[in-house]
Amino acid sequence: MRIKETLNLGKTKFPMRGNLPVREAERQTEWEENKVYERRQKLNEGKPSFVLHDGPPYANGNIHMGHALNKITKDFIVRSKSMMGFRAPYVPGWDTHGLPIEQQLKKAGVDRKALSVADFREKCREYALEQVDKQRTDFKRLGVAGEWDNPYVTLDPSFEAQEIRVFGKMAELGLIYKGKKPVFWSWSSESALAEAEVEYHDVTSPSAFYGEQVVDGKGVLDTDTYMVVWTTTPWTIPASEGITVDKDFDYAVVQPAGDQRKYVIATELVKNCAELFGWEKYEIVKQLKGAALEYVTAQHPFYPERKLLTMLGDFVTLDSGTGLVHTAPGFGEDDFNVGKQYGLDIYVPVDDKGYLTEDAGPDFAHVFYDDANQISLDKLKAAGLLLKFMPLEHSYPFDWRTKKPIIFRATPQWFASVGKIRTQILDAIDEVKFFPDWGQKRLHNMIRDRGDWVISRQRVWGVPLPIFYGEDGEAIITKETVAHVADLIEKHGSNIWFQREAKDLLPAGFTSEHSPHGQFTKETDIMDVWFDSGSSHQGVLAQRDYLTYPSDMYLEGSDQYRGWFNSSLITSVAFSGKAPYKQILSQGFTLDGEGRKMSKSLGNTIVPAKVIQQMGAEIIRLWVLSVDSSADVRVSMDSFKQISESYRKIRNTIRFMLANTTDFDPAHDTVAFDDLEALDQYMEIKVNKFTKEVLDDYAVYDFMDIYKKLINFVSVELSAFYLDIAKDVVYIESADARKRRSMQTVLYDVVVRLTKLLTPILPHTTEEIWNYLKEPEDYVQLAEMPQVQHFNAEEKITARWEEFLKVRTDVLKALEEARDQKLIGKSFEAHVTLYADEPTQELLAALGTNVRQVLIVSALDVKELAQAPATAVKYHEVALTVEHADGKVCPRCRMIKEDVGTDADLPLLCASCAALVRADYPAAVAEGLTE
Repeated sequence: MRIKETLNLGKTKFPMRGNLPVREAERQTEWEENKVYERRQKLNEGKPSFVLHDGPPYANGNIHMGHALNKITKDFIVRSKSMMGFRAPYVPGWDTHGLPIEQQLKKAGVDRKALSVADFREKCREYALEQVDKQRTDFKRLGVAGEWDNPYVTLDPSFEAQEIRVFGKMAELGLIYKGKKPVFWSWSSESALAEAEVEYHDVTSPSAFYGEQVVDGKGVLDTDTYMVVWTTTPWTIPASEGITVDKDFDYAVVQPAGDQRKYVIATELVKNCAELFGWEKYEIVKQLKGAALEYVTAQHPFYPERKLLTMLGDFVTLDSGTGLVHTAPGFGEDDFNVGKQYGLDIYVPVDDKGYLTEDAGPDFAHVFYDDANQISLDKLKAAGLLLKFMPLEHSYPFDWRTKKPIIFRATPQWFASVGKIRTQILDAIDEVKFFPDWGQKRLHNMIRDRGDWVISRQRVWGVPLPIFYGEDGEAIITKETVAHVADLIEKHGSNIWFQREAKDLLPAGFTSEHSPHGQFTKETDIMDVWFDSGSSHQGVLAQRDYLTYPSDMYLEGSDQYRGWFNSSLITSVAFSGKAPYKQILSQGFTLDGEGRKMSKSLGNTIVPAKVIQQMGAEIIRLWVLSVDSSADVRVSMDSFKQISESYRKIRNTIRFMLANTTDFDPAHDTVAFDDLEALDQYMEIKVNKFTKEVLDDYAVYDFMDIYKKLINFVSVELSAFYLDIAKDVVYIESADARKRRSMQTVLYDVVVRLTKLLTPILPHTTEEIWNYLKEPEDYVQLAEMPQVQHFNAEEKITARWEEFLKVRTDVLKALEEARDQKLIGKSFEAHVTLYADEPTQELLAALGTNVRQVLIVSALDVKELAQAPATAVKYHEVALTVEHADGKVCPRCRMIKEDVGTDADLPLLCASCAALVRADYPAAVAEGLTE
């Protein structure tokens, strides 16, 4: 028998390499076959609930890294809550209606015009469900646990029916109305858009200053005077119907030197405008308040028959321009409001595709609106009215689906009133807890400032607006008709609206004063997709008896403050008077390593599937844990390589502990806390403190802090301290030695606790670890989170060891210096003399441990501080000398001892190791079977 066989070297079948890309998929199949998610739900029946309601991603294309960040974070929460005493079901969902799917079919060659609306919608449905399946596979591969076989999709008839009922309740409360006013109009989508469907980009627009000659000055202006207006949308000049000023601003009538004309400009802006227009000298001939200009009329620069009315409005500013605003009520909300106030027509000479109509005159007819800018500028210049043209860079709204600019355009649309219930909505926000807390102010301000919600869309793939029209054109929305349509859709799906005539969609025998002949038509617009997803509190939460309404949490990207958080809040307050969520957790966006938005055109996207194929989903999950997702997050392949190193450290640390507890049976070998060795007591206290901190972080969703604590605990507390010392116990002591069982007790407890705490984060890895532990649950996901324990005198024990660790730090510094001087190689080659004051000596004695072993040196002497030679290195209350230890190396304990070879039968061992071997293997020693 060789000496190395007497070393209790830990061995384990737990592999060093995880082979995650292969083993994760195998483990997921096992979970599915053994219904682990369902068993977890069964275990938690009767417990307090925690419902995280899934915001539905759009069913179009494979998932990206933002999806992964979102879904994995949700999985952290759901899994941790499930193991912390909550019934936490997770129902994933998908948003399946809307323009992008129509566009995808067009790209695929589907000719919408060659199909009936119902047939085209059926193709949309098929495409959407294909995308759901594709994304479901991607999400499951991330290791996200949930009700994947029974998700919610917004095209389900039951969901659509509930959406119709939400609409009906809002109509019943007088919150639904039809109006013609400027809305975000996407000419590229040929549809109105909601605020949530708009994003802003910097653009350069033609900025024009021009004059409009006074026709009737109302006794305050002469007809040789020109009102100077400013616009960044010259294409809207054909729709100009007025000029708006502020009643309280001061305005000047300016006469430039050598010019027969006079010009009206806000007094505060005269100097700036004179410089722009090249007026080196000018005279202010008159000043007056804006109120005096009311009802002054001016000549339209293009159309002799049209006169422009001067009106008073509160949206005029002095930040730029002239203080006089070109006003086209058909193309701006402020313009619309002031135009309505003064009785102007709402004139909109632009069609659905963004082309000016024949109403705009022969110069503009059939011209794309953006091209009309130059025509307007040329006409102004030809008429001698253009005072200044210059490009202006500013922020402008774009359709977030097509990435094309939009226009403001007044069209007949259906609206949901926000104004009527704004106060109730704002009150509901006050009852919600936000992570981060600034989210509350953000959502509050968005609701406070938003206008009424445009809910109609001029598309076909979506939920129909359940509105009928009488013979006189009056809209019919009654409780009876809405309920009947909802029931039909619940039974047949929303396609029935497009398959049947209006009379066949109305209740039997329905009559109306608006249709004396019993003839009805139906609305052809569909509902905004934000109304779809915004109704999910009724379509999902209120429909499944194992969920709760309101939910405990909504978790999505920060863009959803104007999207899903917003639309869900409005519909929920309207429907039931309360918010649909108790908590909101928002995340930033994923950016590339240089902080740029990821896009296919830039070639900087990182597809989760690629990372999984190379490294495994656990690496993505650990990356999600490591980042501050409350802000935008940068990600690159280097990020994952760095995280894979952290994963390897965690894995190998646990592997060491598993290897050294293979012969430990917790049922028989566990040592009670009071009987543990002093060092082991300290580590048991430390792991319980770590347990509490991690559980506290889970409770407030501070995942990055969990990552920091985890890496510190594994790298510093375990690897660099406890486990380094452990080798000199678990490898050396007899198998059943009390000192060894004491340390194994703690090692085993640390592994169990770490495995449970890490399960929400690294479920594939922890299930692998669980197979090597002797715990009752067959899957760690079915276990509960570890309980935090407290022990007698734990504060005193901790304080004592923390004080000692300061001394240990000094010793490590001295050893490093000795290493630099080539006095020693490894620390166990050292003979350390520690010169300490009396309190430090008392501390060392009070530890109740083998200080030499804890310091991992071969010899240690402790002497009075006063005896320290001049050559000693001084640190705080101690001084140190380091020498190379005398003697030979014992291959069993690695220490340099002077008593190596004192046992003739075991000549290579020190006396201590020889005694242990002789006690453990007496027969082998007696027969001379050792070398």
